[in-house]
Amino acid sequence: MNTSISPLRQRMIEDMTIRNLSPATQRSYLNAVSKFSRYCGRSPDLLGVEDVRAFQVHLVAEGISWPSLNQKVCALRFFYGVTLGRSEIPNLIPYARAPRKLPDILSAAEVVRFLQAVSDLRNRTALTTAYAAGLRVSEVAGLRVTDIDSGRGVILVRHGKGGKDRQAMLSVQLLQLLRDYWRQARPKGWLFPGRNEGSRISVTVLHDACREARIAARINKQVSVHTLRHSFATHLLENGTDIRVIQALLGHSHLSSTARYTAVSNRVIASTQSPFDRLGIGAAPPH
Repeated sequence: MNTSISPLRQRMIEDMTIRNLSPATQRSYLNAVSKFSRYCGRSPDLLGVEDVRAFQVHLVAEGISWPSLNQKVCALRFFYGVTLGRSEIPNLIPYARAPRKLPDILSAAEVVRFLQAVSDLRNRTALTTAYAAGLRVSEVAGLRVTDIDSGRGVILVRHGKGGKDRQAMLSVQLLQLLRDYWRQARPKGWLFPGRNEGSRISVTVLHDACREARIAARINKQVSVHTLRHSFATHLLENGTDIRVIQALLGHSHLSSTARYTAVSNRVIASTQSPFDRLGIGAAPPH
């Protein structure tokens, strides 16, 4: 079997490695460029903007989701802009516009029911940490025992989204819960270890635990680990926390990402006065 790699593919691999793209991202980008090449029937370095456009039209006609389409756009923009050095092309490859959907939010009572429905100690503690500190699923899975800084009251989140480190809040109650968990489970290295020695918990395990707990708790909403993060942010906002503080806790680069929670906060909506209230207009028409 011929396992040789073409010089063009090798160069793209090297370009991605130099820029420290994750192995998963590298595989995704390579697959996207390969699919583009196969669709057009020519080597990708011989194809141009019109070929990319035809490929995008084909993908949309197949019913591709917008995240998958944008992933392929990222791959092609990288291929042309970096590997081929054709800097004029990336900006000519448009992204798909993301639909603006409000996230499902659990009430405080639903959070309690949901977490109590998780039977496994490790999984319950991990999901509780996700809510209590507003962490992404990958951030929870990547926690080490040494990342819990009880002296300073913070959790060190290493290599969060965009490869950035940040500090998340460590409440007194969460710290006590983590101490109880540690006394029972005695984790070493990874705070939430996986099945194999030296491995960390799989994000798939946490997603599965969410699905099972939602059913057991009889919650008629879509619930994922990210739902707990959304609920954390919304509950902070409803309790009067400044939105800029929430932005820092979530690790958002832009305030606009955090501002979406104002659209799902019942208390913010209910406490905002309508300009109509200042007009003093009655129900009956004037005579």
